[in-house]
Amino acid sequence: MSASPEAQQPELYSATLVRSERITPATSREEVRHLVFRTGERAFACRTGQSIRVMAPGQFGNKLHVRLYTIADPDRETDEGTEFTLCVRRCFYVDGYNGEQYQGVASNYLCDLKPGERIAFTGPVGLAFPVPKSRTADLLMIGMGTGIAPFRAFIRHLYENLGGWEGKVRLFYGARTGLEMLYMNEQNNDLAHYFDEKTFKAFQAVSPKPHFDAPIALDKAIARNAAEVWEMLQKPDTHIFVAGMETMLAGIEKALEGLAGPTEWARRKKELVSSGRWSEVLY
Repeated sequence: MSASPEAQQPELYSATLVRSERITPATSREEVRHLVFRTGERAFACRTGQSIRVMAPGQFGNKLHVRLYTIADPDRETDEGTEFTLCVRRCFYVDGYNGEQYQGVASNYLCDLKPGERIAFTGPVGLAFPVPKSRTADLLMIGMGTGIAPFRAFIRHLYENLGGWEGKVRLFYGARTGLEMLYMNEQNNDLAHYFDEKTFKAFQAVSPKPHFDAPIALDKAIARNAAEVWEMLQKPDTHIFVAGMETMLAGIEKALEGLAGPTEWARRKKELVSSGRWSEVLY
């Protein structure tokens, strides 16, 4: 017997905004906010790499506007409840019909929230980033923009919750400009806490001509470290994590393909996927 429609509905939770911080400088055209929420829902638990569905007020006759956001910090218990963090970029889009610019519904709703205000959400959804059983395994993380959210959570988990990692941990992260290097700029430099870790290194990539919207040179950052990246990819226990906009995936694959050629990369990618060592969080 199949379950009733009511039984199949995801459980709806609520959370209160505790803190909202802009983590890009005021001079940057990109506004990205670090939002800390607290929920009293003890049944809610989210793992690194998973997302929640935020229920924003709808438009044009729609009651709700649902948007997925990846957790930027592992949830943690406090006396008041469970806290979790979202990394949200205030978005705008241009209507293809009339050429008018409009605010992104969910992102502007979240960025405009004031501490004490509440959101409704469901989740978690998506597969968590798997932590290898062996702490000597190498970890390669590649992403752009707010794709840094699951990486920030993952890196904090490795070095704080697990007490460290013995294998190489390499982060390749791209943004339009240095000011927009989330969690790696003068406004918020959380990832600097791990620069002293012997096994952790972060490599940044920016657009060569940001005012002309030239592509972020993430491929060049990978190419400059080709020997180490390819050495990691050939190991039988290396895990690859990719996070960011879906449109960036082709460029990342092309960059990795350039390390050893199309045939060899196709074989290596197949092995990574089949062994569960290739993970994606794309939006």
